Amino acid sequence: MKYIQEFRDGALAKNIAQRIQKVVEPQRHYKLMEFCGGHTHAIHHYGITSLLPSNVEMIHGPGCPVCVLPIARIDHAIQIAENPQVIFCSYGDMLRIPGSKGKSLFSSRANTADVRMVYSVDDALAIAEQNPSKEVVFFAIGFETTTPPTAVAIQKAHNKGLTNFSVFCNHVLTPPALDSLLAEQQHDPDISELDGFVGPGHVSIVVGSQAYQPIVEKYQKPIVISGFEPLDILYSILLLIQLVNQNRADIEIQYTRGVNPQGNQKSQALMQQILELRDTFEWRGLGWIPHSALQIKKAYRDFDAEYRFGKPGQVEEISNGCQCGAILRGIMKPSECEFFAKSCTPENPMGACMVSSEGACAAHYGYARFAHERTERTVQ
Repeated sequence: MKYIQEFRDGALAKNIAQRIQKVVEPQRHYKLMEFCGGHTHAIHHYGITSLLPSNVEMIHGPGCPVCVLPIARIDHAIQIAENPQVIFCSYGDMLRIPGSKGKSLFSSRANTADVRMVYSVDDALAIAEQNPSKEVVFFAIGFETTTPPTAVAIQKAHNKGLTNFSVFCNHVLTPPALDSLLAEQQHDPDISELDGFVGPGHVSIVVGSQAYQPIVEKYQKPIVISGFEPLDILYSILLLIQLVNQNRADIEIQYTRGVNPQGNQKSQALMQQILELRDTFEWRGLGWIPHSALQIKKAYRDFDAEYRFGKPGQVEEISNGCQCGAILRGIMKPSECEFFAKSCTPENPMGACMVSSEGACAAHYGYARFAHERTERTVQ
């Protein structure tokens, strides 16, 4: 398939790996963070770490939108879903995320809540049209990648005059999360400093590479925006190591077939029309980050589930020992959690990082925990 098989060539992968071996400075220890959970899964799926020198360390970041939602937002979703007048529509991953006391949307569905898995926000719109006597709520999550479709859905509902459709908006933004991570490094001596980032590809299609310029200038850290195939990632790592060696705090685009500096300006304009910045938003593991998430503008608040159903009461959060927060900050690896692959598995997840298809724990469980049994990983 064009633009896929070309980026899975084993011979080319070995060639790039050899180039990485040549440019790496033996006395340095490179700490490179792949922000996006999609990159984390690709890195472990294709065994990319086995092709890297031992002094090049890849660290997973908070780029999993399902994982970064705090328990309070899960509880709020459950409260809305359990309203008997509501049909609650969500992507599959969100159904299994445990809220306080281990409760999830799946368990709410088992107790008669009308919770439905959908594949797109358009599915939720169709359900609203088919069920005019019910309140249909769409659980909107994701970084900038999935935000434009939510804005389109709200615009469609407005134009159609749908009065029974609303959105529980949990869209979060990439640059503020990067800022928070790097600010923490500067103030916490126990956190070792990152050298650079493999930047998110799909997010950058929407926002463009220029969205990261303030971060690069503020913290003097390079970013290479990467695609998701094995050669994309390997070549991005090579470019990033070269930038680190040269002490250059620049942004480079490896994923040129999808990303440009300006991004998708039509999508950006639509987002600005329907949505606006929240003053602050809580991230799992990162805490409250100013201007790091979006909410629905007042002009469209009839489609805002938070306005329509109100805020939930305080729920006591009971810790089960899950280390998802530390893993999302890159200060702990999944295998360092005492519950990993023991009491916490994909079949019985203790936290969001083991549930999500982009979660670091799920990636390590599916691929990396067998790395010691593998002498060599060949890119297929």
